[in-house]
Amino acid sequence: MKLNELTRRRTFGIISHPDAGKTTLTEKLLLFGGAIHTAGAVKSNKIRKTATSDFMEIEKQRGVSVATSVMGFEYNGYKVNILDTPGHKDFAEDTYRTLTAVDSVILVIDCVKGVEEQTRKLMEVCRMRSTPVIVFINKLDREGRDPFSLLDELERELGIHTRPLTWPIGIGARFQGVYNLYKKQLELFSPNKTRISEDIVSIDNVASPLLDEHLGPDSAARLREDAGLIEGSYEPFNGEHYRDAYLAPVFFGSAINNFGVKELLETFVTIAPSPLPRDTTVRKVDPAEKAFSGFIFKIHANLDPNHRDRIAFCRVCSGRFERNKYYYHTRLDKELRFGNPTSFMANEKSIIEEAWPGDVVGLYDTGNFKIGDTLTEGEHLAFKGIPSFSPEIFKELVNRNPFKSKQLDKGIRQLTDEGVAQLFIHREGNRRIVGTVGNLQFEVIQFRLLHEYGAECAFESLNIYKACWFTCADPKQLERFTSLQGRHISYDKDDHPVFMAEGTWSLKSAQEMFPEMEFHFTSEFKTDVAAER
Repeated sequence: MKLNELTRRRTFGIISHPDAGKTTLTEKLLLFGGAIHTAGAVKSNKIRKTATSDFMEIEKQRGVSVATSVMGFEYNGYKVNILDTPGHKDFAEDTYRTLTAVDSVILVIDCVKGVEEQTRKLMEVCRMRSTPVIVFINKLDREGRDPFSLLDELERELGIHTRPLTWPIGIGARFQGVYNLYKKQLELFSPNKTRISEDIVSIDNVASPLLDEHLGPDSAARLREDAGLIEGSYEPFNGEHYRDAYLAPVFFGSAINNFGVKELLETFVTIAPSPLPRDTTVRKVDPAEKAFSGFIFKIHANLDPNHRDRIAFCRVCSGRFERNKYYYHTRLDKELRFGNPTSFMANEKSIIEEAWPGDVVGLYDTGNFKIGDTLTEGEHLAFKGIPSFSPEIFKELVNRNPFKSKQLDKGIRQLTDEGVAQLFIHREGNRRIVGTVGNLQFEVIQFRLLHEYGAECAFESLNIYKACWFTCADPKQLERFTSLQGRHISYDKDDHPVFMAEGTWSLKSAQEMFPEMEFHFTSEFKTDVAAER
């Protein structure tokens, strides 16, 4: 492998609480990266022009991102791959899975609201995976909170150490720009939503009289005082500490005005990790290995409604992916060839000849893939850490048009294969139970079934507390449990039995009656079971 193809890759996810400006920041990174030339404001669903990364029809109508978008561009010799994730909590599981496909993240914080509920949950996943984090504090052109107060809250609420690399000069109506502590540069603010500003002044140190000249004596004095506090209170920036997920660099700006984004991008490509080794059921795979390997972290049906296609998103983990070459699908135990692999710019696709570790490749899928599937050049292994979680809300799918039964069945299976929800079949009456982590997902499923498959449906609430996968080393106990709990057992898309507990009491009762049984609250155990076979 050409080592530079590996070391120049930067693959990261952008995460935030809803409305913090995540999708806008994504678009502005594309603007600075030269991938697009004008940017549309994404402030409400009243604006007809929507963000580059929001391509699904319901996203345009609702003004929220409900699917992960993948975008790539070249910048200063680096190949940057951005995975823009849904911010809404109802789609958190899609975000969690996307975080398995990145090497670092940028966390967007609203300077007015600070740390919010979804921010905490996302950081828990990042800590669990030891994912390096850069923080971008957004909306400095609004009347927000004191920067030191925000940093204190970040450290207290998210359990991370912070180090500002840029610092705001004023806020809201008094916002004059940011000082780049990392590069010793002053960037002066001018509202600009459509093009790139280059109003930068190089300053050797904050004692320079140039500060007074550009900012005025009062603002210059405040900046010098703040810079002194930062140097005295925060530990120096260390690239290794950042890549070890111990230290989070912090940037300030206004994404809607293209401000502070260039500093973020230039520093990111310099300090962010290149593709990292990944765990499998057999061993750790190093990205520099010659043989190709990769895994499916997302599936999207009807990315192009005109062609009714289905795309599996494959993260390349090692070696070189090549067009028209046969690769081994480890779960199906068969070889597949891909004649039209694609790269992405949101919903714009282009055919590629090759891809390297860190890249995300779109593979046209006729139903061969499920989330978590692994491709190799022959080695039998499976990448770990891509689970389905137990849903929190369960509803029965009801067909409103019997003449569209086949379309409904195909649609719900394809949509749940994407991971927006989970499908469980109760064999008595062939009832279809859909489980999600939020009610908005049911609305999205209903919308997409109608508009993409022509199938009308409704959802009826069910009294189910939790879906629990179960295993047991004793076949007789397993058979007895399945027999006794028959009316509470459904089957997932892989035909694994799942105990649908009605409440905490029913789950506790089952655990006490069958102590030999193991109950699992994510599907990741199936990867280990498959490996043992």
